[in-house]
Amino acid sequence: MTQHESSEKIWENFYGPNMGYVEEQYELYLGNKDSVDPSLKQMFDQYGAPEEIQAAVQTAGAGNKDFSANISAKQLTSAIKLVEAIRRYGHLKANIYPVGSGIHSDTSLVDPAQYNLNKSILEAIPADWVWEQNIENVQTAQDVVDYLMEQYAGTISFEYDHVNNDDERSWFQENIESGKYRFPFSDSEKQELLGQILDVEGFEDFLAKTFVAQKRFSIEGLEMMVPVIDRMVQNSFYDDTEEIMMGMAHRGRLSVLTHILGKPYDKLFSEFHPSADKELVPSSPGSKAITYGWTGDVKYHFGAERAVGEEKPSPTKITLAHNPSHLEFVNPVVEGFTKAVQDFRFQKGAPEQDVSKAFGILVHGDAAFIGEGVVAETFNLSALDGYRTGGSLHIISNNLLGFTTGQRQGRSTTYASDLAKGFEVPIIHVNADDPEACISAANLAYDYRHKFQKDILIDLVGYRRYGHNEMDEPRATQPELYQAIDQHATCASIYADKLHQEGIVSENAYEEMKEAVFDKLQGIYDDMTESVNENPEAMPVPQALRQGLSDIETAVPKEILETLNKDLLKRPEGFHSLKKLEKILTKRHNTFEEEGKADWAVGEALAYASILQDGIPIRLTGQDSERGTFAHRHLKLHDVETTETYCPMHGLEDAKATFDIHNSPLSEAAVIGFEYGYSVKAPKTLVIWEAQFGDFANAGQVIFDQFISAARAKWDDRSNMVLLLPHGYEGQGPEHSSGRVERFLTMAAENNWIVANVTKSAQFFHLLRRQAALVDSEAARPLVLFTPKSLLRSSRVISEIDEFTSGRFRPLIPQPGLELTSNKAKRLLIGTGKVMVDIEETMSEQPQKYEQIHVVRLEQIYPFPEQKLAEIIEACENLDEVVWVQEEPRNMGAWNFVKERLFKMLQDTKLELHYVGRGERSSPSVGDQHIHKTEQRKIITNALDMAEGGETNEGN
Repeated sequence: MTQHESSEKIWENFYGPNMGYVEEQYELYLGNKDSVDPSLKQMFDQYGAPEEIQAAVQTAGAGNKDFSANISAKQLTSAIKLVEAIRRYGHLKANIYPVGSGIHSDTSLVDPAQYNLNKSILEAIPADWVWEQNIENVQTAQDVVDYLMEQYAGTISFEYDHVNNDDERSWFQENIESGKYRFPFSDSEKQELLGQILDVEGFEDFLAKTFVAQKRFSIEGLEMMVPVIDRMVQNSFYDDTEEIMMGMAHRGRLSVLTHILGKPYDKLFSEFHPSADKELVPSSPGSKAITYGWTGDVKYHFGAERAVGEEKPSPTKITLAHNPSHLEFVNPVVEGFTKAVQDFRFQKGAPEQDVSKAFGILVHGDAAFIGEGVVAETFNLSALDGYRTGGSLHIISNNLLGFTTGQRQGRSTTYASDLAKGFEVPIIHVNADDPEACISAANLAYDYRHKFQKDILIDLVGYRRYGHNEMDEPRATQPELYQAIDQHATCASIYADKLHQEGIVSENAYEEMKEAVFDKLQGIYDDMTESVNENPEAMPVPQALRQGLSDIETAVPKEILETLNKDLLKRPEGFHSLKKLEKILTKRHNTFEEEGKADWAVGEALAYASILQDGIPIRLTGQDSERGTFAHRHLKLHDVETTETYCPMHGLEDAKATFDIHNSPLSEAAVIGFEYGYSVKAPKTLVIWEAQFGDFANAGQVIFDQFISAARAKWDDRSNMVLLLPHGYEGQGPEHSSGRVERFLTMAAENNWIVANVTKSAQFFHLLRRQAALVDSEAARPLVLFTPKSLLRSSRVISEIDEFTSGRFRPLIPQPGLELTSNKAKRLLIGTGKVMVDIEETMSEQPQKYEQIHVVRLEQIYPFPEQKLAEIIEACENLDEVVWVQEEPRNMGAWNFVKERLFKMLQDTKLELHYVGRGERSSPSVGDQHIHKTEQRKIITNALDMAEGGETNEGN
């Protein structure tokens, strides 16, 4: 092997940033051989310059007459470094701000002087020594620098160096530096683009003049957001996309609703009408009806659906998700929508995903993108099994401001988009005043997502022409910025002037086209009529939600349960799971087969298995849900020899639908939002999210408050998802005792969801099956279920087989061993959850001692089974008192929810209502195990000691 061949062999191991480092070290070596690492010094001594420099020198030696003998290897290295620096850092010098600027950064990294280069040196170096492309009129290194600065530092710029994939970086480099990414506009396409921008500008202008001082969160300053989204939609007509899921906050939402989703103008105008006693009615009977919930929402929170492209090769349906003012929390919801469309769930085994069927478009605010943690949580889902959607198209509608908070107060990074770098998401920065660059950015982003099935982000940089809403005065807080905005022409007028200079439109085209838009909208508005409505009221709750659920049959024949139980013990041939675990699983399933008894885990497994046999898919996720936080479930087994996995639900012979189970990342807000979105878009699927501990749900409170509990009333979004929240006081401290029952009960109204805390495996079985029976029905609603921890292995939650093969879920049950009513009882104890099992255990030790105490368990707290409880109280003829017992503090748990209902039931009787439980506290529980046990004993004692009586109903 020759010295040259040896050198090539060595240097071909270095690429990109690594080669840049080696070249940098070689430059130091030329100045002082001892200044570099000894290993590199040895390589340079033996093999000479890195291959890129060698290649240039060899090209010069091959007869290039323009090569100057005065160009040193050091200068050539510097020129190569400058080219690489423009690729990496050209964005710092880019013209991406129509007004104002971002947080200033050092731009010397792309300054030739920083590399001891000047124009004469660069002009003496042939272009092909420093650059791989062959572009006409790019002859020298100076031409290369000028050309690349135009590509990387113009009105569009790029950041992709943080992407750790050579193919992706090469793809970007090729597209950008060849210029292929730039959309080749014809004259007619430029005119059409101008018309799109003017449609948006004219629409916003009409709203401003017609509905003065009403909130609309205008898009002005970022009008190009609409054509960018439209371009992405247009591109989808030529691939396999069936649905596009969109999420965005309120800024520009009205323009997106009308121009992308096709919401009729008259429908939107009717929502603006300011008069409380009048209704503005759309004029046309063909005006598209959009269904909302019975309480509704403000107009800039609503979404819509639309089928588009019927005449195209691949028509598409667009869904814009409803979104509250919590801005970015819609992101995981949209990802859940997308995954639900991509999954095929109606066969046994796991779902089959086709990421080409749907993709998401997420429009972010610049302040919210970097400021709200749910954005990072959602990005973290993008490459995970169970959550991956093949990439979403992200747009930051960057208007340089939050509410009144500027960039220097709102973030610690150079760009609002910098968060995305941690997830290796490529970023395209583009000036919103350059329409053609914006469309080129949209095309490049679409092509990247389509090719690599990964997220990509467009930072669309514009401004906000007015205040946060149309009643704010921004000059009070941003005088300098708004002085510049006041003097800045609109995007449409800038582009119209450009097209006039190119001879494409007339000098007065801007004014004429804008006037035409205004006249069209004025005509629609003038055709609308007013109708008097003296007493406007919210719509009634749907009948399907008002009626009860007691008639749903959930029992399963014995022979079916026995078959399912055997199938759950099947394993693939050659699969080696942990022997200790298999022994446990075999024992509990054999107990069901031989003794007809099912503990909590078996009851749960049989519920899932029977639901799958009924043809209803199941999706179950949570931070440790495959095994179960408390090691009870084990529905994903691991081969101890090969690390392969197997789900016992996939071995069910008669399953007609998929079972999908995943451990989630350590996230609540994003994961709950994702599962909620999945449940809305897959209404025939039972979607279950399990908290590691019930209190972990605290971190997802926005999703509970704004989406799961209220979405149907506001937007008519139906969800049937199940929330499993481990709850119970067992001395684990304040963070792992309470699932915060009180919070879910506070939000319980209009039968918006079911809140339950069951204590028997058969009750769990029937409740899950009842929830599955509600899928894809008008009666569908979420289930908030507080599940056990220590009770998972208690013999007191075990149910007999006949409890599974007959009956149904019962909201109210007697304590095991007792009848539903008692003629001997003077005290009736009512409570829910684990404390009732503690009471059962104590009473079982001396049953004759407690003959004057009767106990019923409230298994479903909401809807409250008032009638059934009233019947029990009336039948217990000798009662003196009713006692509510709970282990949670008095200001927590279910007491504040049930006390008014109980007091109302008892107000016409002589019965007293008492409370037994912990006193009021700010923390859910003590942190000391011994104190906990003392408190728990006191609760049981007070509940069972007839002399104690608990606290009175005074003050209720």
